[in-house]
Amino acid sequence: MRVRKIDTDNRRDVHRFIQLPFDIYKGNAQWVPPILPEIELVLNRKKHPFYLHSDADFFVVEDGKRTLARVAVMENRNYNRHHGVKDSFFYYFDAYDNPEAVRLLFDAAFDWARARGLTRMIGPKGFLQGDGMGVLVEGFEHRPAVGIPYNHPYYDALLTACGFEKETDFSSGYLPGDHELDSRFYEVAEKVKERRGFHIKSFASEKELREWIPRIGKVYNDSFVNNWEYCPVTPEEMKVIGDRLIAIAHPRLIKLVMKGDQPIGFVFGFMDISAAIQKTKGRVWPFGWIWLLREFKRTKWVNFNGTGLLPEYQGLGGNAILYTELAKSARDFGFQHADIVQVEEQNMKSLGDMAAIGVRWYKRHRLYRRAL
Repeated sequence: MRVRKIDTDNRRDVHRFIQLPFDIYKGNAQWVPPILPEIELVLNRKKHPFYLHSDADFFVVEDGKRTLARVAVMENRNYNRHHGVKDSFFYYFDAYDNPEAVRLLFDAAFDWARARGLTRMIGPKGFLQGDGMGVLVEGFEHRPAVGIPYNHPYYDALLTACGFEKETDFSSGYLPGDHELDSRFYEVAEKVKERRGFHIKSFASEKELREWIPRIGKVYNDSFVNNWEYCPVTPEEMKVIGDRLIAIAHPRLIKLVMKGDQPIGFVFGFMDISAAIQKTKGRVWPFGWIWLLREFKRTKWVNFNGTGLLPEYQGLGGNAILYTELAKSARDFGFQHADIVQVEEQNMKSLGDMAAIGVRWYKRHRLYRRAL
């Protein structure tokens, strides 16, 4: 058994890194593959904008020709500069239930981080804002939302055996598509719109949505400026995030809260096309896109993965606007099921509000930390 840093210029190495979870979860009804062009871009140092300011490497543990574990480890210099810390992050952690292999894997990751003068490791946390975070620790019987990790129950034990402890949890909730909000939410939302001069901006076409991507990205990024996971997004990264959003978004499910002509909040809904991604095994070409388009038309699930307001507009009743628009989106499209995706446990206001609405929390992902 050996640990090895892969060569991201070597196609065979890249394939080996990407292939591991396909082997681990073969036949698993809940696991959803990554969209292959997205993860291939992450491993392309010449094209992914993360490498313009930061560094990462990718490790595998092998036993002969068999891969047992993998992880990406990164130094996000923009994050560390903004927060004044020396943190490293890990992502794309997958492994068989083999504690020895995982210990070997993370020993290499820890050495990598220490060699760069970094003093802590946190993860799973991705390369870009909006990447799904954490290890699933509750809700293994449920399929994840698009872009959110799924894993076997033994992952938590593998990580704690390597010295990791809980950093924070993110909960995801279920809401029936035909759920009726209490009329008081609509009354409050209308009063706040009138009093504060807020209104809702929605989009009629992909072309219009694409034109707004820079402004959408800015309000999304700035809304989380006070969160621990915040990282300034570069223009090059915003383009990647925007392209990813366009690929899976229906324009009418992307809504902005506006004050005058300035966006000050957002509600992001996405068609849940997980079933099609499973069918295509993450491949878009040459024929995967046909399944994806079909699923856009027939899915009964919507993922709400992003609601927020700029800090200066929080606490003014704007949450009522976000929740009523969320309900309107589910009703207008006739969705039967809604997945409210990854609300951090420290966000007690949103957790409490959504529980009052009727959201049932049914999945939980955990981020871990370890001093180096």
